Amino acid sequence: MTDPHDRSDRFEMLAACDAETLVAHADAVVEGGTEVRILQAPTPQLVMQQVVEPVARQLFNLGEVLVTAAEVELDGEKGFAMRSGKAEKPALSGAVVDAAIESDHPRTAEMVASLSATATERERERRERWGETRETTVEFEEMEDHT
Repeated sequence: MTDPHDRSDRFEMLAACDAETLVAHADAVVEGGTEVRILQAPTPQLVMQQVVEPVARQLFNLGEVLVTAAEVELDGEKGFAMRSGKAEKPALSGAVVDAAIESDHPRTAEMVASLSATATERERERRERWGETRETTVEFEEMEDHT
């Protein structure tokens, strides 16, 4: 289970959360009078996607992917988010949500519940897809050695 209070888990949750939800949470934080200082404006950039080769278990560079990263400061806490693609507003909103949760903003419980629901739904969808593909698994009979 992912924990929205764990920063590493939260980064994954912010990346997976739908843009509208992130923007709504960030807007609520800002509309509540919380001052947000932008440390890194949302900037599309390329990052190297690394994967582990399954046989030798070695890292290799799959290729570059487009992401948008942003960093903010809110109540003395820094917030960061990275979203896939060209997504300036969701990246900035994600950074605001990250900083708000880190600073224990009054809306933290609502944001944590929302991120947790997103993570639960994402896991359910992953298991559902796995179940669908599992039905296509082929089991081979052992071949007898005729030598």
